[in-house]
Amino acid sequence: MSYMRGDLLTKTRKLVKGLAKPAPTWLKAMEEAPPATFPRVDGKIKKIELPEDVYVKKFFKKHPDSLYHDAFKISGFDPPPARVFAWRILELKEQGVSEDYAMAVADFEYRKEKKAKKKAYKELKEIARSEGKEPPPNPYPSAIKEIQAEEKKYVMDRFYNPKVIEIANKMKEERDMLLQDRAASGQW
Repeated sequence: MSYMRGDLLTKTRKLVKGLAKPAPTWLKAMEEAPPATFPRVDGKIKKIELPEDVYVKKFFKKHPDSLYHDAFKISGFDPPPARVFAWRILELKEQGVSEDYAMAVADFEYRKEKKAKKKAYKELKEIARSEGKEPPPNPYPSAIKEIQAEEKKYVMDRFYNPKVIEIANKMKEERDMLLQDRAASGQW
């Protein structure tokens, strides 16, 4: 019984000793061979920490913009750049390199890779323009521009959607009425 505190054997034993219940037939057998008891969980779940987590946090402190660009893709196979950065530091530290130097090397490699990707994208855009095709999507889009692109539909709605225009007009009328009431009562 999961809702009870303690186990069934001790509870039944207490009830039988207190004469609140007659001794069941299974009590003697269960006392001879009691069931296995498992330690109780204290309710605190330990946080999983990996050795590279320290360096991932340092990476995000150093490159806060990459929080938006380098999101972890659940269905992807490529690890996020922050993890690659941390793994590289750990690899260099295993080889006997100091932590500061390892971080500098990993940071240099990250920046070099990022520049190479940007350069490759620039070249792809030029090729697509020369062929008259649409350029491929940007591998490092601005997080603000992505959010604005999602919201653009709703921004345009306020000018052309009749329901939104009606709500806006009602709000304007209510505001005008409130201002008139204030002016009439002299609450300025």
